[in-house]
Amino acid sequence: MSDVPDVLLNNGVAIPQLGFGVFQIKPADTAAAVAAALQVGYRHIDTAQMYGNEKEVGQALRESGLARSEVFITSKLNNGFHAYDDALSAFDQSLIDLGLERIDLFLIHWPLPKVGDFVETWRALQTVYADGRARAIGVSNFQAHHLRRLHAETEVVPAVNQIEVHPYLTQEPLIAFNTEHQIATEAWSPLAKGSVLDDPTVVQVAKAHDRSPAQVVLRWHLQRGNIVFPKSVTPARMAENFKIFDFELSPAEIGMISALNRDERTGPDPDAFN
Repeated sequence: MSDVPDVLLNNGVAIPQLGFGVFQIKPADTAAAVAAALQVGYRHIDTAQMYGNEKEVGQALRESGLARSEVFITSKLNNGFHAYDDALSAFDQSLIDLGLERIDLFLIHWPLPKVGDFVETWRALQTVYADGRARAIGVSNFQAHHLRRLHAETEVVPAVNQIEVHPYLTQEPLIAFNTEHQIATEAWSPLAKGSVLDDPTVVQVAKAHDRSPAQVVLRWHLQRGNIVFPKSVTPARMAENFKIFDFELSPAEIGMISALNRDERTGPDPDAFN
């Protein structure tokens, strides 16, 4: 088993830098997928209320035989629950569905700028953090101006900002903002839904290291400091994605891959999505 490094969040909580994501995994397939990932060695599972598979994540955790303290669990607030009391109730439901007394990290999934109530939502997350029912709280898909508003109007700095990041969307300014404010960056869609894997530059670097393009892109994320959680339902692919700690990209190779940036999203623009 590879030794996954931890990233220390701004409140002292350690999170494994490589995790397993369950976005778009059907509930019927989730327990088996998470069980396989845990068997490979993953100890960080990223789910969300929106994904509809929290119950199955909890089932896999219970059936794994692993101690609760060995597995880091993240979930996210669904978009219909931004009002303060609604957010608290939705958080309680996540604990019930996951079968947990405490969650390691809980995020606001989207800022929903036209709704405009994410500050109130954040205050609800501050409450569950103060109560000790979430070890850390953070946000997802927040832009710098959303984060500035939280900084100005609330007390707790988000531990993480989970954003779309990959070689075609490197997010340099936003990651720099996160780093400046001690907010860890988590990368969703780290492989751009596979679109970067055929890129000639990525293929060239992969051949130089006798690795797959996916391994090279995931290694690029790690060396840039991102927390990353690729998704697969195939155990062989899970294992391949996990074997990225026994080689290193050169600074020149990191630069070559970063230069592929096109500011090209695979998902919604956070300033327009509601």
